[in-house]
Amino acid sequence: MSKAKLSGIGFFERYLTVWVILCMIVGVLIGVYLPGVPKFLGKFEYASVSIPVAILIWLMIYPMMLKVDFHSIKKVGQNPRGLIVTWVTNWLIKPFTMYGIAVFFFYVVFKDMIPAETAKYYLAGAVLLGAAPCTAMVFVWSHLTKGNPAYTLVQVATNDLIILVAFVPIVAFLLGISDVKVPWMTLFLSVVLFVVIPLTAGWFSRVIITKNRGLDYFENTYIPKFSNVTIGGLLLTLIIIFSFQGQIIVDNPFNIVLIAIPLIIQTFFIFFVAYTWARIWKLPHNIAAPAGMIGASNFFELAVAVAISVFGLESGATIVTVVGVLVEVPVMLTLVKIANNTKGWFKEGKE
Repeated sequence: MSKAKLSGIGFFERYLTVWVILCMIVGVLIGVYLPGVPKFLGKFEYASVSIPVAILIWLMIYPMMLKVDFHSIKKVGQNPRGLIVTWVTNWLIKPFTMYGIAVFFFYVVFKDMIPAETAKYYLAGAVLLGAAPCTAMVFVWSHLTKGNPAYTLVQVATNDLIILVAFVPIVAFLLGISDVKVPWMTLFLSVVLFVVIPLTAGWFSRVIITKNRGLDYFENTYIPKFSNVTIGGLLLTLIIIFSFQGQIIVDNPFNIVLIAIPLIIQTFFIFFVAYTWARIWKLPHNIAAPAGMIGASNFFELAVAVAISVFGLESGATIVTVVGVLVEVPVMLTLVKIANNTKGWFKEGKE
């Protein structure tokens, strides 16, 4: 992709895969050669939630929630068909296709390479990713495809509200039929900790700061202050996760590749479901592109947080959500390129 096309994505985000790989190496080395570090960090837990990781995750999620303007929900009626594509794809298709694809690969294709008990938790991690559509990076993907910014904002706002009521029951249902024991209270607490609290904090910040300093200050000065906080929190979280997973990864390095395969297939599949549907409905490209991107991309911060809370830092579910972070940027940039190269498939202008 040209430098011009990449101008909407920051330096750290652009090379996120590189940083994740570096964090994986550092974390694994710590876990193997300095096992006392993860052992020490493991002491700081409350209700099975790692306090250091919880703090870092809040640093990751709060800046994203600052970008959500719930006043945009008033515009829901302006692009109803585009939102229908988004909602149906994200909540009635994506979680279940992710489940199906993960079952097929982890239990059938890779049956002889992944132990059954490990496969069960890999499936759990895939389910968490599948039930968490993107709420922040979609702003970047939309910008790179010249998507309608007002529509993208409505997408994000409505999806954040849907997550509050749909994430827990969908995850609990899919994990339940997978024979994975689900502590409902821990799952519910995770959503409160990592969605409700930062979402409320972001909303209060927007209201109070906008009232006292103005919208221009909030959007152009306050939010940019956190531009590197999210990535920093994410990378430190990954180092901690990989330090707990160090010996497991050293013993099974090829598993990272096996995990990535169904996640990548799911990402391409769900993008084309929404993108093709938008084309059939003759929606404009600036609606179709972000509609495809929000389903394809994941709210991996939430998935990682819930995996850690429910299954622990050393679980297979957690490592799957981290691999989701690893493949996110290169796959999404590929989809951005596809969307830009197929702009001629769609009509111009508004819906």
